[in-house]
Amino acid sequence: MNQTEVKYAIALTLLKGVGSVNAKKLLAYCGSFEGVFKSRKQDLLKIPGIGTILVNKIFSQFSDKKILARAEEEIEFIEKKEITPFLFTDKNYPYNLKQCEDSPIVLFGKGNLDFNNPKIVSVVGTRKVTDYGKEQCNKIIEDIKDLNPLVISGLAYGVDIHAHKICLENNLQTIGVLAHGLDRIYPAIHANTAKKMLENGGLLTEFMSGTNPDRENFPKRNRIIAGIADATIVIESARRGGSLITAEIANSYSRDVFAVPGRISDLYSEGCNFLIKTNKAHLINSGKDIIYLMNWEENAKQKKAVQKQLFVELSEKEQLIYDALKDSENITMDKLSQITKMKTSELSMYLLTMELNGIVKSKPGSVFKLR
Repeated sequence: MNQTEVKYAIALTLLKGVGSVNAKKLLAYCGSFEGVFKSRKQDLLKIPGIGTILVNKIFSQFSDKKILARAEEEIEFIEKKEITPFLFTDKNYPYNLKQCEDSPIVLFGKGNLDFNNPKIVSVVGTRKVTDYGKEQCNKIIEDIKDLNPLVISGLAYGVDIHAHKICLENNLQTIGVLAHGLDRIYPAIHANTAKKMLENGGLLTEFMSGTNPDRENFPKRNRIIAGIADATIVIESARRGGSLITAEIANSYSRDVFAVPGRISDLYSEGCNFLIKTNKAHLINSGKDIIYLMNWEENAKQKKAVQKQLFVELSEKEQLIYDALKDSENITMDKLSQITKMKTSELSMYLLTMELNGIVKSKPGSVFKLR
């Protein structure tokens, strides 16, 4: 890690009145985090959208030695606790989150974190999850587990912790996004689960050590949960609450939102039903609906087909059959015979071999397709 850049990046988050959006404007103009602190006032005044009042406020804080001292103190903490800083300028900063205007300029992560997974879902819901909610959460994660998704949640009571535990049981990577620093776990009762998550996933936060899980931090946490994912799944929610805030944020980022419906008389289905009724979420009955609506099934088929071509050694004539089937969903025996210029008796022999090897699937009416 570049300690100088990390120090100035952390220091930039400590400047009052700046925030994530303006921090990126300063960063884009100055070229680096250190460059922000080394710039002249007249140069910063040229940045669109910054303004004289904010520039004066920024410069009045540059002379405060406590800011850089606090940043250096945080670097000592993250090195001691083996925490990884993710700067907005880094290649390993979460790609999806980087596309969000108000994403944090610094994240702190602990564990085995990999944000390159092509399928990232956030699972959120009420802290008072019912048996129905747990059942639906189990079912959804079971349905999508073969795609090996990265599952994000907030390590809170209810749906969050249940989703993390189901992921651990299925050996899926799962990350808990926190509303406080990494010097603690809140709620403390979830510390054992958080520890297990470090092996395949981990913990992520924008907050420095010493930050309490104050109420105003949770909406900030929710924007990370929504922004880092391709899709947000609301399992159960009352009409008001953090889950609906996360869904609203995900919609503002133009991300897909899914909600599990429930009976109109159920308190913790009111939020999900509202999202569906107002077209702010897709209605889903299972994880298979998510796979279909996200077009992940087709992507998985394409990947599987490529893997067969790469890892299964085909004879010259088997390759002819494979190429013919690759370009069409279903082909009859007669059509295959015409394309490959092989007699049906010979073709049948090769098709049987390919079916036994898991490459081809036969259907009624002498129709064939790739698995």
